[in-house]
Amino acid sequence: MDKQKIQQFGDELYEAMVKREAVSPLTSRGEDISIEDAYHISLRMLERRQQAGARVIGKKIGVTSKAVMNMLNVHQPDFGYLTDDMVFNSGEAVPISDRLIAPRAEGEIAFILKKDLAGPGVTNADVLAA
Repeated sequence: MDKQKIQQFGDELYEAMVKREAVSPLTSRGEDISIEDAYHISLRMLERRQQAGARVIGKKIGVTSKAVMNMLNVHQPDFGYLTDDMVFNSGEAVPISDRLIAPRAEGEIAFILKKDLAGPGVTNADVLAA
């Protein structure tokens, strides 16, 4: 996929998020979108969010169970970024009506590391020490 199309899709998803409007799936538009293309689109959307003031505070791995992979017909986990505007502290109200289109909740396990991990070659001991 060319850079212009990646930028267009990333911008469209960002605008839909800001306006809280649903858009048709990008894959339903006759576009051949590879996993690499999808990550580039995601990075463009993240770039727009950062330009608007969001700050990256972590990373996320999703679709980690075989059952969910089978349900979604994917063959590997996915990866994304966590930003400061995604965090809600215990007991804090979550402003659903002015932030989300079709809210759902999913439990997530998160770890706060003392230091970044850099690979390749990261060992189990490196992870435990981080």
